[in-house]
Amino acid sequence: MRVSKERAADNRDRILTAASRLIRERGIAGVGVDTLTEAAGMTHGSLYSQFGSKQRLVEEAIAAAIVSKGRELGEMSTVGDYVSEYLSPAHRDEPGSGCPFAALCSEMHRQSQGARERFTAGVRGMIGWLGARLGSGTRQRQRDEDAIVTLASLVGAIVLARAVSDPKLSDEILRATRKKLTR
Repeated sequence: MRVSKERAADNRDRILTAASRLIRERGIAGVGVDTLTEAAGMTHGSLYSQFGSKQRLVEEAIAAAIVSKGRELGEMSTVGDYVSEYLSPAHRDEPGSGCPFAALCSEMHRQSQGARERFTAGVRGMIGWLGARLGSGTRQRQRDEDAIVTLASLVGAIVLARAVSDPKLSDEILRATRKKLTR
C-alpha cells in the first residue's frame, strides 16, 4: 500500500522529532532503532524507507535539533536572556528538549563525517548569533572570540552541572557561570 507524500512527510517529521529528543536524552549510542521506531509510532520499514540507515537518521536528527533550538533564539531579546535561560535548572534537567551541543558534544568525535559537519554548522551558527549580539562597538574578530568563549562556557557549564552527583554543586556551577557571563 502506497503512502501519500503528505503522510510520508508527516512520518518523517515524527521520526525526526522523536529521534532528536531521544538522542539528546540518552545519547546516540544509547538509542537503538527499536526505541526510535516505537517512540515515533512507526515500523522499521518506515524508518529505513525514510532515512536508509540509523546513521543517516542520526545526522538528520542532529540537524533537526539544531534548527529547532535555533528557532527559539528568535524569541530571545538579549544574550543575557539567553544565558539566564540556558543556565537554568530547567534546561539542565530536560536534555531531551535542550541544547544539542551540550547533550551530544562528547559523542561527536565518534560519529560520521556527516553528523560532525551538521554539528559544526550548528556551532558556527550559534557563534554567529552570539557574536552579532556581543560588543557592537568591537572588531569582528573580538566579537567572534567572545562568542566562542561564551558558547564554550555555556555548554561546559551544562555538561558539568549534569555530570556531578551533588545537586548543590550542580546549582552552583550554573549560578557561578551565569553570574560571570551576565556581567
